Amino acid sequence: MIVPVCEKYTLTIKEAAAYFNVGTKKLRRLAEENTDRFAVFSGNMYLIIRTKFEKFIDEFSEI
Repeated sequence: MIVPVCEKYTLTIKEAAAYFNVGTKKLRRLAEENTDRFAVFSGNMYLIIRTKFEKFIDEFSEI
């Protein structure tokens, strides 16, 4: 079963980049700096918590 990106709780950096229209390098840097806020480090990769990142984007006028 394939889950649409808009229904996933966590997104990989590549999925989040496509979904939010933000570059992968920028997202990786943001994830490293905000692990406690909207990202988690799982194994050897960062995952973006979609709902928390949406709130993060709403709070700031630029990222």
